[in-house]
Amino acid sequence: MSETGTEPEPDVGFGAQKRQLRQFASSVLDAYERMPMDNRKYLITVLAPTVLLFLLGVGGAVTLPLPVLVRIPIFLLGALMLLAGMLYPRLLVEDQRRGLENQLHLVITHLTVLSTTNIDRVEVFRQLGRQKEYGELAVEMRRVTELVDTWNQSLDDALQRRSRAVPSKELGDFFDRLAYSLNAGQSLDDFLLGEQQTMIQRYITVYEGALGNLEVMKDLYLSMILSMTFAIINAIVLPILTGTDATMTIAAVIVLFIFVQLGFYYVIRTISPHDPLWYQQEEYRTKMDRQIDIALYGSVALALFFIVLLGTGTVGWTPVGQAVQTVMLDMPIPILIAAPLTPLAVPGLVARHHENSIKERDEEYPGFIRALGASESAKQSTTRAVLETLREKDFGILSREIDRLYSRLNMRVEPDRSWFFFTAETSSYLIQKFSEMYLVGRQMGGTPKQLGELISENMNEVIKLRRQRDQATVTLIGVLYGITASASFAFFIGLEVVEILATFSSDLNLAQFEFGQIIYAGVYNIPVIEYLLSMIILFNAVLSALMIRMVDGGHKVNAYLHFVVLVWIGAGSAVLTSSLAGALISV
Repeated sequence: MSETGTEPEPDVGFGAQKRQLRQFASSVLDAYERMPMDNRKYLITVLAPTVLLFLLGVGGAVTLPLPVLVRIPIFLLGALMLLAGMLYPRLLVEDQRRGLENQLHLVITHLTVLSTTNIDRVEVFRQLGRQKEYGELAVEMRRVTELVDTWNQSLDDALQRRSRAVPSKELGDFFDRLAYSLNAGQSLDDFLLGEQQTMIQRYITVYEGALGNLEVMKDLYLSMILSMTFAIINAIVLPILTGTDATMTIAAVIVLFIFVQLGFYYVIRTISPHDPLWYQQEEYRTKMDRQIDIALYGSVALALFFIVLLGTGTVGWTPVGQAVQTVMLDMPIPILIAAPLTPLAVPGLVARHHENSIKERDEEYPGFIRALGASESAKQSTTRAVLETLREKDFGILSREIDRLYSRLNMRVEPDRSWFFFTAETSSYLIQKFSEMYLVGRQMGGTPKQLGELISENMNEVIKLRRQRDQATVTLIGVLYGITASASFAFFIGLEVVEILATFSSDLNLAQFEFGQIIYAGVYNIPVIEYLLSMIILFNAVLSALMIRMVDGGHKVNAYLHFVVLVWIGAGSAVLTSSLAGALISV
């Protein structure tokens, strides 16, 4: 309370910005303390070279006799290297935090399943520490058990200590609550069962928040790309009035365009929810994996063949190359770039077909695992005996895998191997993780009905969130496809305007007028500029395809399909723009 008896006003505006800046600076300094490398060594091996590169960039931007649009990227490159060197420890800590939070809901569900069995509560954490798929979370579980085993601390003390050290607030709060409950005498399974609904709601909040951030980034990305498109159009048109080197000016602005796209790619990669669809492992290659591999290797080989064929046509080697060269002379450059890449769409189409099947299996799995757990509890029987009757029910596309699981168990194949083949053939990440939890819980004495209901509830919530993610992905695809078409149109309409002005200049012979030269048509190398613009369409297609792949959580080869479609959208828009402009000129 102040002397006047009124509460102080909240810190807003400039004061709030200063506070946020101080918090960010404090987090950066804290990251240097958490960094595995010694600070002195990092200063010598990383920071010193980046400072040198920054000074070289500043010197080049000031002293080199280049246009302003060329000097700016040189300075920005040096500044980017310095900023990356200074903030790299902070990025490392941020990656660690994401690694801890990405699969926290699965780990807590796994913890809950194990806690309902007959094993010791420290053994629960020890079991999770062996799960390499959990990454940073598995490392954190091992650190907890090391404090118990090596330093003879109690489990609640170890959890309390780690809650203050982990970079994730979510995990730290969970450890803190768990330590307090264990210290108060509450059992581990009682706490975790009560925590389930809370953790599910937090996971839903975080997931939906990430999707909301993606919507904001989509709008911001659209604005920035349109701004950079306008900058490239200026770089194309202005040299005809100023006489500067058009090729170098356009190349410099393209570098800025690349910086912007790389930055947005990193941000989207950071904020996208980690929720993979596929379960991929090297031990057993399923039919789906083999089909995708064959399509991938075949399409890459075919694309390389077409590229080599165009290369021989470019230099005119061999009679085949000369024949190809005659065809290439009549083809626009964007089409020549897009055509040999077309086969790369095939593996993406194959993966998309299988992904639809995986999503259908995920939809059927909660009903199956709930029915399996309830039947095992009611009949007090083995999984094999329950599946003998349960497999006769219709579980849609999952019925085939259920039948094969029963066949393996009936042939006395070990349950671990039988469930492994079941999860591998479904190719679903969620089915693999939840089936493993169910199997381990059953083997260690857990109640089947409780396990089935717990797993079914968690998976249903994840499936609901995935539907929202699918909608966000479709929206992002539409935006990126639309940006590609509009940007390509703008690039090549600017180039056509330059060609029209150059033709106009030569027709009027403006040099004969006394007011001097006002159009510098000689600074343009049209084929080279057209090639540069085609390259930026290609680069935009690569990063846009990777963004889509990052958001949809599907197979990696999905990026190939979107890459090919984006290249053809850009190339088609470029060719259509040039054709329309040529038709207008002829009229």
